[in-house]
Amino acid sequence: MKSHMIKLKLEKTKCIALIAHDGKKPELIEWAKKNKETLSKHFLYGTGTTGTLITEHTGLPVKTYNSGPLGGDQQIGARIVEGEIDFVIFLWDPLAAQPHDPDVKALLRISAVYNIPIASNLATADFIINSSLMNEEYEYEIKDYQKDPD
Repeated sequence: MKSHMIKLKLEKTKCIALIAHDGKKPELIEWAKKNKETLSKHFLYGTGTTGTLITEHTGLPVKTYNSGPLGGDQQIGARIVEGEIDFVIFLWDPLAAQPHDPDVKALLRISAVYNIPIASNLATADFIINSSLMNEEYEYEIKDYQKDPD
């Protein structure tokens, strides 16, 4: 039996979510500074503190949501479901316990369900942002779970 699929398209201008746990914020800020020219061509979103710090250190406009522990990860996840976020740079700290760990896992899960790229480290972020697809339209598919729940 063939799976039901939904065809989607990312526009040339991407909507990028930027998130970092406290111990990773300095790394993400430096990465954003290094990639400021490329990031300036796209729409940026972030959780509260991370988004604010990126704007303060780079001058790039970032639409901010709540801080992660206050629901920001869930707000970003909702934007993914609504088709408003194209990919996520999420520098999470694998060595630090997070009080909102279920929210983090939910964000990772929803990114997988909606087949969007998610970078959890700077190497992957570099590969994504330097991809030839970064400045092109990109067509992809996701499974239609309402028609094919298995």
